[in-house]
Order: sequence, then C-alpha cells, then structure tokens
Amino acid sequence: MSLSPESPSPPHPRRRAALRALIADAGLDAMLITDLINIRYLTGFTGSNAALLLATSGDESSVFCTDFRYTGQAREEVPDLVTVIDRASDLALLSRTPGTRLGFESHVVSVARYAELAASLAGGTELTGQQGLVEGLRAVKDAGEVASLRAACEIADAALAGLIQAGAIRAGRTEREVALDLDERMRRLGSQDISFPTILAAGENSAIPHHQPGDRKLAAGDLVKIDFGAVVDGYHSDTTRTVVLGAPASWQVDLHELVARAQQAGRGAIHPGVALADVDDAARGVIVTAGFGERFGHGLGHGVGLQVHEAPWFPSVGAPSGGAGPNSRAGRMIADMTVTVEPGVYLPGRGGVRIEDSGVVGPDGYLPLTLAPRDLVVL
Repeated sequence: MSLSPESPSPPHPRRRAALRALIADAGLDAMLITDLINIRYLTGFTGSNAALLLATSGDESSVFCTDFRYTGQAREEVPDLVTVIDRASDLALLSRTPGTRLGFESHVVSVARYAELAASLAGGTELTGQQGLVEGLRAVKDAGEVASLRAACEIADAALAGLIQAGAIRAGRTEREVALDLDERMRRLGSQDISFPTILAAGENSAIPHHQPGDRKLAAGDLVKIDFGAVVDGYHSDTTRTVVLGAPASWQVDLHELVARAQQAGRGAIHPGVALADVDDAARGVIVTAGFGERFGHGLGHGVGLQVHEAPWFPSVGAPSGGAGPNSRAGRMIADMTVTVEPGVYLPGRGGVRIEDSGVVGPDGYLPLTLAPRDLVVL
C-alpha cells in the first residue's frame, strides 16, 4: 500500500499570524478586513461578499462572515475560522469585536460606509484607520504563489507562441480580432481569465501605451505591441512583446534595441535591498542617454499577484522614491517579491516599443518567469 504525499499545509493561518503581529504593533485589539482580494489572501475565500474580523488574540477569537449564497463555499474554503452568515458582512461583525480599538482598511472603506460602521459600533469602541498592511504582506510571495505565477506566465508564453506560429498576426486582420484570438488561446490553455483587457496596438497606435484594440487593420511595416496576461489560481501574469510585420525599418530596429537594452539594465539592477528608484534609474538612464527620456513617461513596473497591479510599485516620473500605492514596504526590493520590468519608448504618430517580463526577486537577482523571446520578431 502506498501513501500519497502529504499535501502542504494551507498558507492562510501563517498569513493571518503575520498580519496579527502588525495589528498588535499598531496597538489594535482587532482589525476588520473588507477588501475581497485581501480576504482571499488571508482565508482562501473566492466569493463576492465577505468580511473578516481578525483578533489580535488569535484565530479562535477571529470571525469570518459571508452571505447565504456562499454557505457551502465558505465551509469548503474557510474551514478553520468561525463563520457567520449575514448579508451585511462588515456590520454583522462589529458586535463581535474584542477590546476597544478596531482597525479598518481606510484606503478601502468609503466615507459613507465609514459613517455606517461608526454608527453601529458599541459604545467605547474606537475605529482606527490602517493602510496597506495586507498589501505589504502580499508583496512578498511564498513558493505556492510563485508556482501559480509561473504557470500563468507559461500559459501566456504558449498562447503568444501559438498565435505567431499560426500566422494569426498578419496584415488584414484587425487589432480586435488578433486580441480576441490571443485571449481565446490563453483560455484554451487553462487560463481562468485574462489578467486585464488585452492591449493590441498596430502602427501608430503602438505609440499609445494603453491603446484599446479597435478596427484598425494590421498592415505591412507596422510595429505591433501586445500587452497581455493569463490567470492561474487567481494569480496574474503580465507580458508585453513588440513585433513587426514585414522587413523592419532601421528606426524600428534601433528603437526595439534601445528598449531591450533598457529592459536588460532594469532586470540586471534588481537585487534584494536595492531601492526601487535605483532600479528605475538604471533602465531609464539608458533611454535618457539615448535622447528619448521624454518618450518614456511611465514607471518601470509594478508587483503582480492576486491583482495584476499591486505593491511594490516602481516610482513614476517625478514621484517620490518608492512610488505610489498603499505599501510602506515598497521602497526597496525584498527577496520573493514578484514584479514586472517594462520600459517603453513611444513616438507619437509613428510607433512605440515596450518589452515586459513578470519575474521574481531571487537571492542573486531577477529571475524572469516570462520566457517568451525578447528579440524583435519579424512576421
């Protein structure tokens, strides 16, 4: 008789313990979590209505709440917490608050909802806003999360390769047709969804960083920028490649080579402990030195995970070191963060190039999870 390998223990209790330490340091007795992505991270629940009351004292004093539609799902996905069934999940948990200092996600809760929560509190209980505590934890991935991201990147890589091999990126097809073709290929390969609306931008439209694909037909001589991603276990990949239809013009080759050098410089600068601003500078400096600094107007990249854009954030042009986003840990690279590196140069009316990988911060540097060729592909 053979025994199957023991399945790894679920990560959610460990994640809750890490958050519990943070809220204890903040002097709180408990924290009310209402962001559904954060709830999924902490409990495994994937429904559309839930709240979590996390007590500093431990899981035995913590309570999960959802509504009638998810009774069975909650039993399967959140077996290790007391569960309450109530449509008004956040309000239903207020009466169970241990102690007098209750934290809440002030970057998530609207002003109107805050007023309702405050009005429903028992006398003597104080609501204390907290920002980015869970998002900061989410920025550093465990092995299971990295495996899911790797699988999402593999699907995206295979879908793009299949699209190219089938000759589906060709003159006469519209941007929308090619984008939908790529989306379907990712789904057929096992993607749960697309990470975000696929960007397929041809010719002059490739100079628009987040162009929405339309009825513009691909034509010989076009640069075609493709920004897309797959989803596995809720984890999102993010990839951009730029190809050319027919023999490329010299300016297209030069532009692609410039962005490729900048992307390599950015990837090469990533190591644990390095400031995000320094990584951005390494890539941006290549483009600035070439005289195209004004044509690279966005940040170098961002974290990827349960959201396609999450902490950490590379700083945007002119932003303070550490970038935007509610994450106090975003100032420096930490081992096992998963981030994109995506410089681009955009020439209005002519075309643009962006090259983007998703990858993980390893002990010795950046390990791309996106493995699609970065060379200029001529179709």
